[in-house]
Amino acid sequence: MPSYLDQIKWNQDGLVPVVAQEAATGRLLTQAWINREALTVAVAEGRAVYWSRSRNKLWRKGEESGHIQKLVDVLLDCDNDAVCYRVEQIGGIACHTGRESCFYRRLDAGTWQEFEPVLRDPAQIYK
Repeated sequence: MPSYLDQIKWNQDGLVPVVAQEAATGRLLTQAWINREALTVAVAEGRAVYWSRSRNKLWRKGEESGHIQKLVDVLLDCDNDAVCYRVEQIGGIACHTGRESCFYRRLDAGTWQEFEPVLRDPAQIYK
């Protein structure tokens, strides 16, 4: 395993949070988790790879939807316990709801309000 992995402060489950940010615009796309294997594979393949806690396996973003995140940069925060994937979002959709970003609700007067449209019906994306 590459030595850069040893500088990361992995949690008790061997994970760290990772955010994906559109490199061209700075837009926050999603938050997920990675382990050593996911980060190693992401760097090797040049695409965002995550650890799916629900499936207990590697998750290559876009493997079902085609909405691949091409890796532009990998950033580590000052505490060495969070990572940022700067990516090029292929197809303009990062969220399984068919939106550009998973962060499509904002707090407004004590309630969560959707402010971003669905770009494509998820039923058309996921078979």
